[in-house]
Amino acid sequence: MMDLLLNTSLRHGYHGATQIARVETEDWVYRNMYCPICGEPKIIHYEANKPVADFYCNKCSSDFELKSKESRSGKLGRIIKDGAYATMIERITSLHNPNFFFMSHHDNEVVNFVLVPNAFFNPSIIIKRKPLSINARRSGWVGCDIDISSIPNNGKIYIIKDKKEIDHEMVRRQYLKSKEGAVESKGWLMDVLNCIDKIGEKEFLLQDVYDFTPSLQARHPNNNNVEPKIRQQLQILRDKGFIEFTSRGQYTKLK
Repeated sequence: MMDLLLNTSLRHGYHGATQIARVETEDWVYRNMYCPICGEPKIIHYEANKPVADFYCNKCSSDFELKSKESRSGKLGRIIKDGAYATMIERITSLHNPNFFFMSHHDNEVVNFVLVPNAFFNPSIIIKRKPLSINARRSGWVGCDIDISSIPNNGKIYIIKDKKEIDHEMVRRQYLKSKEGAVESKGWLMDVLNCIDKIGEKEFLLQDVYDFTPSLQARHPNNNNVEPKIRQQLQILRDKGFIEFTSRGQYTKLK
């Protein structure tokens, strides 16, 4: 049984709200959290400021990064503020991109705790903020927000929902089911990339990719919105640095 209360005694010696929240929420995960992927009873806290993640599983080697927010309603909401944009993009596009935990808490109690598998975490859900002004202490620094509303429901697996702990086996079953959807998404990405590779010119048009609609429909017979899906995959390929938007409906291959 998970203890939903944060250990507020840890805040002594810390002054910033962000620092306090990080110490208390990471301690909660360390004390309460099992590996939702393989079922290992405990996950391990990485050493401070580890660049790849916050926690890892010693059994299946899965990495996890924690994001939390104080929420009066207890809901996660649509947007969660994060740190440097470049760091986040580098992290989630790496070969060992972490899974993510999202926590909402209120009155020093965990209300919701959600796992987002790494396959659902891509650059399209990261919102780049404007650079800080020249008068700011960190002039030019660019932060980011995470739009968790863009993550499909099967990519958001509740471990705690409205202060109620979800059965561990149910969490693992939902994770395994989510992988099926993630494989389908990855299949779409590779199929659209292959279509682009078949276009002989470095410069190409959206219509050039639309020309592959019949073959894509044949590969994905359950999807009746192929052209919107193509546009979605082109956006992801742009964010991953494979192509560049040059003007409306026009693209350039980069890799």
